[in-house]
Order: sequence, then C-alpha cells, then structure tokens
Amino acid sequence: MKKRIISAAVAAVLAAGIFAGCGSKGGDGGTITVAATEVPHSEILEAAKPILAEKGWDLQVTVFNDYVQPNEVVEAGDFDCNYFQHTPYLDQFNVEKGTHLVSVGEIHYEPLGIYGGTESDLANISDGATIAVPNDTTNEARALLLLQDNGIITLKEGAGMEATKNDIAENPHNVEIIELEAAQVARVIDETSFVVLNGNYALQAGLNAQTDALAYETSDSEAAKTYVNVIVVKEGNEENAGVKALVEVLKSDEISQFINDKYQGSVVPFQ
Repeated sequence: MKKRIISAAVAAVLAAGIFAGCGSKGGDGGTITVAATEVPHSEILEAAKPILAEKGWDLQVTVFNDYVQPNEVVEAGDFDCNYFQHTPYLDQFNVEKGTHLVSVGEIHYEPLGIYGGTESDLANISDGATIAVPNDTTNEARALLLLQDNGIITLKEGAGMEATKNDIAENPHNVEIIELEAAQVARVIDETSFVVLNGNYALQAGLNAQTDALAYETSDSEAAKTYVNVIVVKEGNEENAGVKALVEVLKSDEISQFINDKYQGSVVPFQ
C-alpha cells in the first residue's frame, strides 16, 4: 500500500475529531468526519450539512482527488466514513489492499459515458482511434463493456467485471485502449479520439452524461444498479450513530430533490 500523505486540511479535521468526539457511537449529535471526492460527492454532502446540523451533527468533509486515500484514511480510523465509490471497486480494493471496509448505505449512481475527443462520431470511428479509459479493475471493465455495447470491440466470453484490454477478442477498428488513472482521463480529451469517464470526473470537466456523452449507461441498466455509490465504514463501525444519521439524510427526499435538480440526470438518487 502506498504511503499515505495527509494534508494540513486533513490534519485539521483529525484534530477536530479528537476534540469533538468524532462520530460518537451513541447519543444525539457530535461530529461526523467524511473523506470524499469533489464532484458530486462533496457537493451532496454540503447540501446535507444544514439538515444534519438541525439534528445536532457537525458534518466535516475533506476532499481527496484520488480513489485510494479515502479508503486508507477510513481503514486507519482517521475518518468515520467515506463517500466516493461503488461496491465492486470497494470489494476489489479490500482484496488487493487487505482492508476491512464495508458499505452501510446506497446513495446514488453516475452513468459512465463515452465522450468525444478529437473525434465525435462513434458510428464512423476511424481505424486506429485512441480511447482513454480508467485503469482500476472495476471501472476499466465497465468502460470496456460500454464500448462493447456500442459495437466498438468484442470481449472474450466470460470476461465480465474483471475485463482488461487483454480480454478484447475482436477489434475491427484496431482501436488503441489507453489505460489511465481515473482522475487523469478527462485531461487527455483533446489528445485522444474518445474518452470513457466516470460520472464524477465528467462533472468536474463540465460534462453531463445525458447531454454531452455519445453513449452512456441507462438508468435501468444492470450497470447502474451494480455501480451505485455507497457510504463506507471500517468493519465494526456499522452502528456508528453519526454515520447512520448521515445515511438517513442522504437518502431523504430533500437530498434526492437536490441531486435531481442540480445534476439533471448525470447523477441519480438510488431508492
């Protein structure tokens, strides 16, 4: 596991947790510390803050820009929970890193989308086109399955949710799959033919799956149900009172309405 570097902002949150009874397991009120990625997770959490405050909870959110540290800090006990990932990624992370993290609430899903870069027509994709995809195990497989659904490639039978570019069985357009850390994919949109973006990173790049993507996972797809984003705690902390209060608020009608109004289908509440 890579060495964990905690910023001054994170240190401040940790200190606050020490003095405020971080995520107390009983009683009403206290401090809840959450590690999150920026969009949409931290924005949704900010919308939940005043609702939780009315219930006596001080929600403290620290934003990370990768998919590793938010799990590491929860595993280490530095944060009560995190909000950034779907269950397949969580399960794979536990296997690869030996962590003990569990989901305690399903909140929303973000359709994965294919976006145009130097090309804009999937139906007339050029021979040798380059397509950037996330390189983590579950999201790469998800991207490749979306490309397969749109006739760009065919994967080996049974490749499923562990597929990598090595599992491509048919590649009629000789596309080149470029594997990048998920946060970096949007940065090469002007350098590659197409990119496949996670919903949160598409939003950070000012893109919306429903209005800007050339193709995306539909709301009734099995992928949407599989990749619902969850609140995660370290095993043994499932009954943390603050986290339970947070999940209740995030699944409330008020937050569902906030998500629908703000993201217009690029983020969808999971009910």
